[in-house]
Amino acid sequence: MEPIRRIPQPDDLLATQKAIAPLIQRTPVLTCKYIDNRVGGQVYFKCENFQKVGAFKMRGAASAALRVPEEIRSRGLATHSSGNHAQAVARAARFFGIPAYIVMPENAPRIKVEATRDYGATIRFCQPNQASREEELEKVLASTGAHFIHPYNHYDVIAGQATAAMELLEECPFLDLVMAPVGGGGLLSGTALATHYFRKDAQIIGAEPKRVDDAARSLRSGKIEVNERTDTIADGLRTTLGELTLEILRKYVSEILTAEETGIVNTMRLIWERMKIIVEPSCAVPLAAVLAYPAPFRGKKTGIILTGGNVDLETLPFSHLV
Repeated sequence: MEPIRRIPQPDDLLATQKAIAPLIQRTPVLTCKYIDNRVGGQVYFKCENFQKVGAFKMRGAASAALRVPEEIRSRGLATHSSGNHAQAVARAARFFGIPAYIVMPENAPRIKVEATRDYGATIRFCQPNQASREEELEKVLASTGAHFIHPYNHYDVIAGQATAAMELLEECPFLDLVMAPVGGGGLLSGTALATHYFRKDAQIIGAEPKRVDDAARSLRSGKIEVNERTDTIADGLRTTLGELTLEILRKYVSEILTAEETGIVNTMRLIWERMKIIVEPSCAVPLAAVLAYPAPFRGKKTGIILTGGNVDLETLPFSHLV
Protein backbone atom coordinates (compact mmCIF):
# COMPACT_ATOMS: atom_id res chain seq x y z
CA MET A 1 0.00 0.00 0.00
CA GLU A 2 1.07 3.55 -0.68
CA PRO A 3 1.41 6.03 2.22
CA ILE A 4 -1.59 8.33 2.68
CA ARG A 5 -0.58 11.94 2.10
CA ARG A 6 -3.86 13.80 2.81
CA ILE A 7 -6.84 13.31 5.09
CA PRO A 8 -7.84 9.65 4.56
CA GLN A 9 -10.85 9.15 2.31
CA PRO A 10 -13.43 6.32 2.47
CA ASP A 11 -11.46 4.19 -0.02
CA ASP A 12 -8.32 4.60 2.12
CA LEU A 13 -10.15 3.35 5.19
CA LEU A 14 -11.67 0.39 3.38
CA ALA A 15 -8.31 -0.60 1.89
CA THR A 16 -6.69 -0.29 5.30
CA GLN A 17 -9.34 -2.45 6.95
CA LYS A 18 -8.68 -5.22 4.43
CA ALA A 19 -4.88 -4.95 4.57
CA ILE A 20 -4.45 -5.08 8.35
CA ALA A 21 -6.79 -8.04 8.87
CA PRO A 22 -3.91 -10.57 9.22
CA LEU A 23 -2.32 -8.52 12.02
CA ILE A 24 -5.39 -7.80 14.15
CA GLN A 25 -8.60 -9.43 15.28
CA ARG A 26 -12.18 -8.23 15.10
CA THR A 27 -13.23 -7.33 18.61
CA PRO A 28 -16.69 -7.78 20.13
CA VAL A 29 -19.32 -5.18 20.93
CA LEU A 30 -20.82 -5.64 24.40
CA THR A 31 -23.70 -4.06 26.30
CA CYS A 32 -24.65 -3.80 29.97
CA LYS A 33 -28.20 -3.27 31.16
CA TYR A 34 -27.04 -1.75 34.46
CA ILE A 35 -25.00 0.89 32.65
CA ASP A 36 -27.87 1.55 30.23
CA ASN A 37 -30.11 2.26 33.21
CA ARG A 38 -27.51 4.56 34.77
CA VAL A 39 -27.15 6.50 31.53
CA GLY A 40 -30.82 6.49 30.59
CA GLY A 41 -30.00 5.30 27.10
CA GLN A 42 -28.33 2.41 25.31
CA VAL A 43 -24.54 2.10 25.26
CA TYR A 44 -22.57 -0.20 22.95
CA PHE A 45 -18.97 -0.87 23.91
CA LYS A 46 -16.42 -1.72 21.20
CA CYS A 47 -13.99 -3.84 23.21
CA GLU A 48 -10.50 -3.07 21.95
CA ASN A 49 -9.20 -4.36 25.28
CA PHE A 50 -9.50 -7.75 23.51
CA GLN A 51 -7.35 -6.56 20.59
CA LYS A 52 -3.86 -7.87 19.84
CA VAL A 53 -1.41 -6.31 22.36
CA GLY A 54 -4.52 -5.51 24.44
CA ALA A 55 -5.28 -2.18 22.77
CA PHE A 56 -6.54 -0.47 19.61
CA LYS A 57 -3.00 0.74 18.89
CA MET A 58 -2.29 -2.45 16.95
CA ARG A 59 -4.53 -1.15 14.17
CA GLY A 60 -2.57 2.05 13.54
CA ALA A 61 0.83 0.40 13.88
CA ALA A 62 -0.14 -2.31 11.41
CA SER A 63 -1.48 0.23 8.92
CA ALA A 64 1.68 2.33 9.09
CA ALA A 65 4.11 -0.61 9.00
CA LEU A 66 2.44 -2.12 5.95
CA ARG A 67 2.89 1.16 4.07
CA VAL A 68 6.66 1.39 4.66
CA PRO A 69 8.65 0.20 1.62
CA GLU A 70 10.32 -3.12 2.35
CA GLU A 71 13.86 -1.83 1.77
CA ILE A 72 13.28 0.82 4.45
CA ARG A 73 11.26 -1.40 6.77
CA SER A 74 14.05 -3.99 6.83
CA ARG A 75 16.16 -1.61 8.95
CA GLY A 76 13.59 -1.81 11.72
CA LEU A 77 10.74 0.20 13.23
CA ALA A 78 11.03 2.79 15.99
CA THR A 79 8.75 4.95 18.08
CA HIS A 80 8.29 6.69 21.42
CA SER A 81 5.39 5.64 23.62
CA SER A 82 4.33 5.15 27.22
CA GLY A 83 3.03 1.69 26.47
CA ASN A 84 0.30 0.53 24.11
CA HIS A 85 1.73 2.01 20.91
CA ALA A 86 5.13 0.67 22.00
CA GLN A 87 3.74 -2.85 22.18
CA ALA A 88 1.95 -2.45 18.85
CA VAL A 89 5.07 -1.33 16.98
CA ALA A 90 7.10 -4.09 18.62
CA ARG A 91 4.54 -6.71 17.59
CA ALA A 92 4.34 -5.34 14.06
CA ALA A 93 8.13 -5.55 13.81
CA ARG A 94 8.05 -9.14 15.04
CA PHE A 95 5.42 -9.95 12.39
CA PHE A 96 7.84 -8.74 9.70
CA GLY A 97 10.90 -10.29 11.36
CA ILE A 98 12.68 -6.97 11.84
CA PRO A 99 14.06 -5.07 14.87
CA ALA A 100 12.00 -2.69 16.99
CA TYR A 101 13.51 0.23 18.90
CA ILE A 102 11.26 1.86 21.48
CA VAL A 103 11.77 4.98 23.60
CA MET A 104 9.67 4.87 26.78
CA PRO A 105 9.38 7.34 29.66
CA GLU A 106 10.83 6.23 32.97
CA ASN A 107 7.37 6.29 34.56
CA ALA A 108 5.74 4.04 31.94
CA PRO A 109 3.58 1.30 33.51
CA ARG A 110 5.69 -1.73 34.34
CA ILE A 111 3.32 -4.18 32.64
CA LYS A 112 3.57 -2.22 29.37
CA VAL A 113 7.36 -2.08 29.55
CA GLU A 114 7.59 -5.83 30.15
CA ALA A 115 5.13 -6.63 27.36
CA THR A 116 7.03 -4.42 24.90
CA ARG A 117 10.25 -6.19 25.78
CA ASP A 118 8.54 -9.58 25.45
CA TYR A 119 7.67 -8.71 21.84
CA GLY A 120 11.42 -8.46 21.20
CA ALA A 121 11.91 -4.70 21.27
CA THR A 122 15.03 -2.87 22.38
CA ILE A 123 13.92 -0.23 24.90
CA ARG A 124 15.62 3.04 25.77
CA PHE A 125 14.22 5.12 28.63
CA CYS A 126 13.83 8.88 28.79
CA GLN A 127 12.50 11.58 31.07
CA PRO A 128 8.67 11.73 31.19
CA ASN A 129 8.19 14.68 28.87
CA GLN A 130 7.71 15.18 25.13
CA ALA A 131 11.04 16.92 24.54
CA SER A 132 12.99 14.08 26.13
CA ARG A 133 11.03 11.49 24.13
CA GLU A 134 11.81 13.20 20.85
CA GLU A 135 15.47 13.85 21.70
CA GLU A 136 16.09 10.22 22.62
CA LEU A 137 14.21 8.98 19.56
CA GLU A 138 16.41 11.11 17.27
CA LYS A 139 19.46 9.36 18.74
CA VAL A 140 17.87 5.97 18.08
CA LEU A 141 17.00 6.83 14.50
CA ALA A 142 20.49 8.17 13.83
CA SER A 143 22.20 5.07 15.20
CA THR A 144 19.89 2.41 13.70
CA GLY A 145 18.38 3.82 10.51
CA ALA A 146 14.99 2.52 11.70
CA HIS A 147 11.73 3.96 10.40
CA PHE A 148 9.73 6.09 12.85
CA ILE A 149 6.05 5.23 13.27
CA HIS A 150 4.40 8.18 14.98
CA PRO A 151 2.02 7.28 17.82
CA TYR A 152 -0.83 9.36 16.38
CA ASN A 153 0.03 12.32 14.14
CA HIS A 154 0.24 10.47 10.81
CA TYR A 155 -2.46 9.70 8.27
CA ASP A 156 -1.40 6.04 7.96
CA VAL A 157 -1.86 5.60 11.71
CA ILE A 158 -5.15 7.52 11.74
CA ALA A 159 -6.50 5.29 8.95
CA GLY A 160 -5.66 2.20 10.99
CA GLN A 161 -7.33 3.53 14.13
CA ALA A 162 -10.45 4.35 12.10
CA THR A 163 -11.08 0.65 11.53
CA ALA A 164 -12.26 0.16 15.13
CA ALA A 165 -15.15 2.55 14.56
CA MET A 166 -15.79 1.01 11.14
CA GLU A 167 -16.33 -2.38 12.76
CA LEU A 168 -18.51 -0.80 15.45
CA LEU A 169 -20.70 0.88 12.84
CA GLU A 170 -20.95 -2.29 10.76
CA GLU A 171 -22.40 -4.06 13.80
CA CYS A 172 -24.38 -1.09 15.14
CA PRO A 173 -25.40 1.09 12.16
CA PHE A 174 -28.13 2.73 14.23
CA LEU A 175 -25.91 4.72 16.62
CA ASP A 176 -26.83 8.32 17.43
CA LEU A 177 -23.46 9.17 18.99
CA VAL A 178 -19.95 7.71 18.78
CA MET A 179 -17.37 8.39 21.49
CA ALA A 180 -13.66 7.78 21.95
CA PRO A 181 -11.08 9.09 24.40
CA VAL A 182 -8.48 11.55 23.16
CA GLY A 183 -4.81 11.96 23.96
CA GLY A 184 -2.79 12.60 20.83
CA GLY A 185 -5.96 12.29 18.79
CA GLY A 186 -5.17 9.38 16.48
CA LEU A 187 -8.10 7.28 17.62
CA LEU A 188 -10.60 10.12 17.89
CA SER A 189 -9.68 11.55 14.49
CA GLY A 190 -9.92 8.10 12.91
CA THR A 191 -13.23 7.54 14.68
CA ALA A 192 -14.46 10.91 13.45
CA LEU A 193 -13.57 10.10 9.84
CA ALA A 194 -15.15 6.64 9.95
CA THR A 195 -18.33 8.00 11.53
CA HIS A 196 -18.54 10.93 9.12
CA TYR A 197 -18.11 8.67 6.09
CA PHE A 198 -20.21 5.67 7.15
CA ARG A 199 -22.79 7.09 9.62
CA LYS A 200 -23.02 10.73 8.66
CA ASP A 201 -25.97 11.49 10.94
CA ALA A 202 -24.20 10.37 14.12
CA GLN A 203 -22.63 12.91 16.46
CA ILE A 204 -18.93 12.46 17.31
CA ILE A 205 -17.83 13.30 20.85
CA GLY A 206 -14.43 12.97 22.50
CA ALA A 207 -13.51 12.61 26.16
CA GLU A 208 -10.35 13.32 28.12
CA PRO A 209 -9.24 13.76 31.75
CA LYS A 210 -9.88 17.19 33.22
CA ARG A 211 -6.25 17.35 34.36
CA VAL A 212 -5.04 17.11 30.75
CA ASP A 213 -7.80 18.90 28.87
CA ASP A 214 -5.61 20.23 26.04
CA ALA A 215 -7.83 18.70 23.34
CA ALA A 216 -10.95 20.47 24.61
CA ARG A 217 -9.04 23.75 24.79
CA SER A 218 -7.49 23.17 21.37
CA LEU A 219 -10.90 22.57 19.83
CA ARG A 220 -12.08 25.89 21.24
CA SER A 221 -9.00 27.93 20.33
CA GLY A 222 -8.25 26.34 16.96
CA LYS A 223 -4.58 25.80 17.84
CA ILE A 224 -2.61 23.20 19.77
CA GLU A 225 -2.76 23.87 23.49
CA VAL A 226 -0.39 22.26 25.99
CA ASN A 227 -0.85 20.85 29.47
CA GLU A 228 0.89 22.22 32.52
CA ARG A 229 0.48 18.90 34.32
CA THR A 230 0.37 15.25 33.25
CA ASP A 231 -0.49 13.55 36.54
CA THR A 232 -3.65 11.83 35.37
CA ILE A 233 -4.25 8.17 36.11
CA ALA A 234 -5.19 7.78 32.43
CA ASP A 235 -1.58 7.31 31.31
CA GLY A 236 -2.55 6.71 27.68
CA LEU A 237 -4.05 10.22 27.40
CA ARG A 238 -1.18 12.38 28.63
CA THR A 239 0.01 13.46 25.18
CA THR A 240 -1.08 16.58 23.31
CA LEU A 241 -2.72 16.76 19.89
CA GLY A 242 -0.79 16.92 16.61
CA GLU A 243 -1.43 19.27 13.71
CA LEU A 244 -3.01 16.52 11.60
CA THR A 245 -5.28 15.21 14.31
CA LEU A 246 -6.41 18.68 15.36
CA GLU A 247 -7.39 19.51 11.79
CA ILE A 248 -9.65 16.45 11.59
CA LEU A 249 -11.14 16.99 15.05
CA ARG A 250 -12.02 20.59 14.19
CA LYS A 251 -13.86 19.42 11.08
CA TYR A 252 -15.87 16.56 12.52
CA VAL A 253 -15.92 16.44 16.36
CA SER A 254 -18.73 18.40 17.95
CA GLU A 255 -17.52 18.40 21.55
CA ILE A 256 -14.89 17.04 23.92
CA LEU A 257 -16.08 16.30 27.45
CA THR A 258 -13.79 15.99 30.46
CA ALA A 259 -13.77 13.62 33.42
CA GLU A 260 -12.42 14.07 36.93
CA GLU A 261 -9.87 11.59 38.30
CA THR A 262 -12.25 10.13 40.88
CA GLY A 263 -14.86 9.63 38.20
CA ILE A 264 -12.35 7.82 35.99
CA VAL A 265 -11.38 5.43 38.76
CA ASN A 266 -14.98 4.80 39.83
CA THR A 267 -16.03 4.16 36.23
CA MET A 268 -13.11 1.82 35.65
CA ARG A 269 -14.25 -0.15 38.68
CA LEU A 270 -17.86 -0.05 37.45
CA ILE A 271 -16.85 -1.63 34.13
CA TRP A 272 -14.78 -4.30 35.87
CA GLU A 273 -17.59 -5.19 38.28
CA ARG A 274 -20.64 -4.94 36.01
CA MET A 275 -19.24 -6.00 32.62
CA LYS A 276 -16.69 -8.50 34.00
CA ILE A 277 -13.94 -7.26 31.69
CA ILE A 278 -10.53 -5.69 32.36
CA VAL A 279 -10.07 -2.12 31.14
CA GLU A 280 -7.31 0.37 31.85
CA PRO A 281 -8.02 3.89 33.15
CA SER A 282 -7.92 5.60 29.74
CA CYS A 283 -10.72 3.26 28.63
CA ALA A 284 -13.03 4.50 31.35
CA VAL A 285 -12.80 8.19 30.48
CA PRO A 286 -15.66 8.36 27.90
CA LEU A 287 -18.16 6.57 30.13
CA ALA A 288 -17.01 8.65 33.11
CA ALA A 289 -17.79 11.76 31.07
CA VAL A 290 -21.20 10.37 30.07
CA LEU A 291 -22.07 9.65 33.69
CA ALA A 292 -20.93 13.14 34.69
CA TYR A 293 -22.92 14.84 31.90
CA PRO A 294 -25.78 12.42 31.11
CA ALA A 295 -28.30 14.79 29.51
CA PRO A 296 -27.13 14.53 25.85
CA PHE A 297 -27.11 10.73 26.06
CA ARG A 298 -30.54 10.09 27.55
CA GLY A 299 -32.76 8.20 25.15
CA LYS A 300 -29.89 7.87 22.67
CA LYS A 301 -27.84 4.97 21.31
CA THR A 302 -24.19 5.65 22.05
CA GLY A 303 -21.15 3.72 20.86
CA ILE A 304 -18.01 3.91 23.02
CA ILE A 305 -14.62 2.53 22.07
CA LEU A 306 -12.98 0.82 25.04
CA THR A 307 -9.38 1.40 24.10
CA GLY A 308 -7.34 -1.15 26.02
CA GLY A 309 -6.91 -3.45 28.96
CA ASN A 310 -3.24 -3.33 29.92
CA VAL A 311 -3.35 -2.86 33.68
CA ASP A 312 -0.70 -3.42 36.33
CA LEU A 313 -2.64 -5.63 38.73
CA GLU A 314 -0.24 -4.80 41.57
CA THR A 315 -1.14 -1.10 41.49
CA LEU A 316 -4.92 -1.07 41.02
CA PRO A 317 -6.39 2.29 42.04
CA PHE A 318 -9.66 1.06 43.49
CA SER A 319 -8.58 0.96 47.14
CA HIS A 320 -7.17 4.50 47.16
CA LEU A 321 -9.38 6.74 45.09
CA VAL A 322 -7.61 9.88 43.88
